[in-house]
Amino acid sequence: MAMNVYRYSEWDGTQQVFEPSEEDIMGEMADDLMNHGDLMRSLRNLLQRGMQDQSGERMQGLRDMLEQLRKRRQEQLQQYNLDSVVDDFKERLKQITDTERQGIDRRLEEARQQQAQSSPEDAADQERLMKLLEERASRNKERLDNLPPNLGGAVKELNDYDFMDPEAQRQFQELMDMLKQRVLDNTFQNLRQQIQSMSPEDMAATREMLHDLNQMLQDQMQGLEPDFQGFMDRYGDLFGPDQPQNLEELMESLQRQMGQAQSLMDSMSPEMRRELQELMEGALDPETMNEMAQLAAAMNQLYPPDDMANQYPFMGEDSLTYDEAMELMGELQSMDELERQIQEVARRGNVQDLDLNEVEELVGEDARRNLEQLQRITKKLEEAGYVTRKGERLELTPKGIRKIGQKAMKDIFSQLKKDRLGQHQLYLRGAGGEHSGETKIYEFGDPFDIHLERTVRNALLRDGSGVPVKITPPDFEIHRTEHMSQASTVLLLDQSRSMGMYGSFLAAKKAAMALSTLIRSQFPRDKFYIVGFSDYAIELKEDELPQVSWNDWVSGTNMQHAFMLARKLMARDKGGTRQILMVTDGEPTTHLEGDNAYFSYPPSYKTIQETLKEVRRCTQEGITINTFMLESSAYLVDFVDRMMRINKGRAFYSNSSNLGEYVLVDYLSNRKRRIA
Repeated sequence: MAMNVYRYSEWDGTQQVFEPSEEDIMGEMADDLMNHGDLMRSLRNLLQRGMQDQSGERMQGLRDMLEQLRKRRQEQLQQYNLDSVVDDFKERLKQITDTERQGIDRRLEEARQQQAQSSPEDAADQERLMKLLEERASRNKERLDNLPPNLGGAVKELNDYDFMDPEAQRQFQELMDMLKQRVLDNTFQNLRQQIQSMSPEDMAATREMLHDLNQMLQDQMQGLEPDFQGFMDRYGDLFGPDQPQNLEELMESLQRQMGQAQSLMDSMSPEMRRELQELMEGALDPETMNEMAQLAAAMNQLYPPDDMANQYPFMGEDSLTYDEAMELMGELQSMDELERQIQEVARRGNVQDLDLNEVEELVGEDARRNLEQLQRITKKLEEAGYVTRKGERLELTPKGIRKIGQKAMKDIFSQLKKDRLGQHQLYLRGAGGEHSGETKIYEFGDPFDIHLERTVRNALLRDGSGVPVKITPPDFEIHRTEHMSQASTVLLLDQSRSMGMYGSFLAAKKAAMALSTLIRSQFPRDKFYIVGFSDYAIELKEDELPQVSWNDWVSGTNMQHAFMLARKLMARDKGGTRQILMVTDGEPTTHLEGDNAYFSYPPSYKTIQETLKEVRRCTQEGITINTFMLESSAYLVDFVDRMMRINKGRAFYSNSSNLGEYVLVDYLSNRKRRIA
């Protein structure tokens, strides 16, 4: 006896809780595919919305990923206060001035102690030195007291200040080196790691690099060939291990970094932005600042700034240093870029273009796992044989078409089961056909429809009489069944614009696919044709049906041509039931005049008469016309009444929710069989 085996393991966050099967995916796409007839569009819609199984387990789509990304970005904006970047510099400056004041007082106290311990011979010299020291201390304290209130002015003033305390001087030099690094880092991302200090030699080399970079851009603007390789030979080490391979890559890197710095400035309050800008401008020497200004002007001309320099509305209270703020700007810009990529992928369906590592970094591990599932969808459909790739496009295979039809039939029959107390007869479907009166020895795979008398007889012939009778597998004999259907059916599918505009086409197409699947699986000898009609009628092959859609540019409803084509299709099918099932939401508004379609609304007298002539021809050839009307306008009801009086067929007034039930029940009710 077979047993189910279950394996349990500790949850580590990597297990797939919900992994949709190929059948689940096709079922999820079925309605969309039948409605629009576009496989790529249906796949894109599935990727956008995700899917959910019957138990409620959900695979998130691209829209969910976008929502998570936007939520994480909003959390960052609600957490931090960018004005605190300036507060960090203010705190550093206050520490420098406090250290200097304390150092001045300490120097004076040390000098007084030294004066008190000096000999009488040195008293005069010590008094003179003490006076000089006190005068210097007084001047320095006065300058400290009168420092400009803005950061830029204060730093500029301290550049010419003669520090008395070595520690304060060291702290100020450290601040200036950091400011120089930040200014350069606003343009050159990896420069800080390559320049360990901001010595005059370092600044001279940086200034020379800026000059040569500006020269390259000037050459490009003048139509000359920039010497990029020569530039990288000289300065490649300044750009770290990930060196650009051409000038365009270098400019893209500079543009991205400058965008982060600009975003930081734009996201601050005007007052704090002005203070930080003045502080940065006062950090570098005039020559270097001039080269930086030339670079910015050349880049604006050659590489106009894109939308990377965004203004972010920060509303939080947590403080940030300048380095943390720049890192946050880079993360926010990466989120913006990922959002653009997800939107583009959602439009085009090229989900493989999204980077799993980037999604995990910016959105989280769950988003990565969901993206991995989305990226596997197309591959799973191809491996299951439901779709095949033709160049850059995907197309349904015959197996995929059958699956769509099975989904349509399942939906319709599930509605029938819910309506068992209604007025329609419920047909139960089995695997077998009709008994032909013959039997055969059972073979693996046959329906287990046992002929009990012959099975027991075989056992007795083999083993003799006795009780109990010992039956072995070779003794089994089953009824032979045959499908001997002679039914011939043409489904007329209205493809005029009103069918799509008022939401009726999906139900009509679902009914067509369900009928096709029912006949092919249960009544394989039946003849089944599909004719689509709007201004003209055309035969639709069953493998084309999933891609068929309504004609949004055609208003005509040419029933005359549809009946004419249906008669021609069934002309070679003799015997049994011959019927037309017409699904429409409008009266005939078009008829043929020669090879051309003539349209009139309201319907012209001639259109009505030409259509009724075709109804009479169908009646004379023994073809029954059953009409499923999705509208009950006076014109349509009057026309169908006249048609029924001629043909003796039936009319059903339906809607998009129960059309499939009517069509299938009517087909099963009117199908004739005979046994050979």
